[in-house]
Amino acid sequence: MNLLLVLIIAIPFVAFLLTLFWQNKSEKPIGLIVRVTKLLNIAVVLALAIAWWINGQQAVSYEVITLYKTNNFVFAFQLYYDEITLVFSVVGAILFFLVATFSKYYMHRDEGYKRFFNTILFFATGYNLIIFAGNFETLFIGWEIKGLCSFLLIAFYRKRYLPVKNAFKTVSYYRISDLSIILAMWMMHHLIHQNISFAQLGDAKNVAAGQAGMAIFITAMFILPSMIKSAQFPFTSWLPRAMEGPTNSSAIFYGSLSVHIGVFVLLRTHPFWEDMEWARILIITVGAVTAIVASLTARVQPTVKTQIAYASAAQIGLMFIEIALGFHWLVLLHFAGNAFLRTYQLLVSPSVLNYLVHHQYFHYSQPGQQKLSKIKAALFTLGVKEWNMDKLMYRFLWSPFKWLGRQFRFLNAPVYMIVLGLAAGIFFITGILQTEWSSSLSAALPILLFVLALVVILFSFASRQSAARAWFYLLMGHLFILAALLSNSNEIKTLELVFYASGVLAAWLLGYFCLQKVKAIDQDISLHYFHGYVYEAETTGLFFLIAAIGMLGFPVTAAFIGMDVLFTYIHHDQLAHIILLALCFVFIELSAFRILLRIFLGPHKKLDHPVAFRSS
Repeated sequence: MNLLLVLIIAIPFVAFLLTLFWQNKSEKPIGLIVRVTKLLNIAVVLALAIAWWINGQQAVSYEVITLYKTNNFVFAFQLYYDEITLVFSVVGAILFFLVATFSKYYMHRDEGYKRFFNTILFFATGYNLIIFAGNFETLFIGWEIKGLCSFLLIAFYRKRYLPVKNAFKTVSYYRISDLSIILAMWMMHHLIHQNISFAQLGDAKNVAAGQAGMAIFITAMFILPSMIKSAQFPFTSWLPRAMEGPTNSSAIFYGSLSVHIGVFVLLRTHPFWEDMEWARILIITVGAVTAIVASLTARVQPTVKTQIAYASAAQIGLMFIEIALGFHWLVLLHFAGNAFLRTYQLLVSPSVLNYLVHHQYFHYSQPGQQKLSKIKAALFTLGVKEWNMDKLMYRFLWSPFKWLGRQFRFLNAPVYMIVLGLAAGIFFITGILQTEWSSSLSAALPILLFVLALVVILFSFASRQSAARAWFYLLMGHLFILAALLSNSNEIKTLELVFYASGVLAAWLLGYFCLQKVKAIDQDISLHYFHGYVYEAETTGLFFLIAAIGMLGFPVTAAFIGMDVLFTYIHHDQLAHIILLALCFVFIELSAFRILLRIFLGPHKKLDHPVAFRSS
């Protein structure tokens, strides 16, 4: 059974690597690889289910490999299988088979045929990593892969304005959920003083009984990403905007599998928080509010995708209630039914709309006029406006940080860049040399350095000048973060520092090279507007994407392990430190992706060829 667990992760990943060797016009070999992959995926999933049933339906935990180990920290790749994994894997395998088969014809002769199946196969790898994960570290690898694939499929029509804009909006929500998982791992490490598997969550609950504050924090960090990933109130508005990609990708991502990951997280972590009454009340409240608001919104939306998105969010709200009440098998049945229904609705929606257009032409009848009551009119208006959730989140969550970043526009001056760059380098070197500071300064220095890191990162986030300058300030932000961590703890090992610094530096150098290469085209890489350089520098855009995800610690460089380890050197009572560090990592990703979008994606600025309208 252990071999089958490894195979279920390896099959889609190997298929993803194989499809990279063909060009977009090679539809037959790509289609053959996808066809073999989906059949093998179903076969292995069914074999796992049968083996699990024969072995007495006992949960299986298997540690594949230990990537990094110290006395206080273990980064292990661990897999886990139980009834929750069984249901999510069977549903996922069947839906992957259906959508891949449908997409073979739907995407025929599309300019993004290869890119679509690359992303779908990579998503299958991330999805399997999440549901088969045996610990938080393994789950987070899949979590990051799934988030990247979501971004790529929302921005699939990368030469248009709205898909690119909505991809960035979705990523901004996803980054909050990413950091929530990291913070849960960080506090769990300080609670248990070791890295635990999901099989040990019940034991962790017993330890947490004597540490109420830490237990509340960890549980809140489980609930928040679940709310975001499953589009629960007040984060529901990202879901319909995420359906800017092809209909078939919307079906497997936001109609069925991806949107239910929040449900999976709550089910997986249930042994830890099941006795916390406040958590169950909160989950029930969130689910009930979402079910009501999303149902009212879905009834008055003018587009099919938006209606299906809100209807799906409403059903997931009911699943949240069922989880809190302990009806886990009902949740699993509800998940399977909702996933299949929404996939079917999205896949047939183009055909249904085509039929209804013809039906309306030949059988049109004027609907009767009906006067709405004030309450119905108010609910109708709120539903059409989606309860202003998107506007409120932008106004109260992101706008203050943008405003704050604009206050540091003086950093555009070269003298400030040089001074801050030297300061970051000096503090980093003194941190490595473990220079002794006075006791009062040593306590305040980490906070000061974290604040400086946040300042330069927010400036990069709000900058509308040179992309190269904004990219440089991101590197400076990483230097200040490392200096702050080194000044906060003298126990950081050299190898851990090398993991972090080497990954970030390699990604930054690659990104800087890409920016200079596109700057040579027409000497313009400002962030005032979309350039759309992917039209004439597609390969450069791909390399900059790799650089951007490397800068934020995606598992393509050793920085992924380094970031995870370095978080543990912030103590559980250092609230200011962890808040500042979390904000830094949130805006590092948003800044890097913003540069990617502004320079490489969106409508091409040159009008010597057809360019899509902003509203398309």
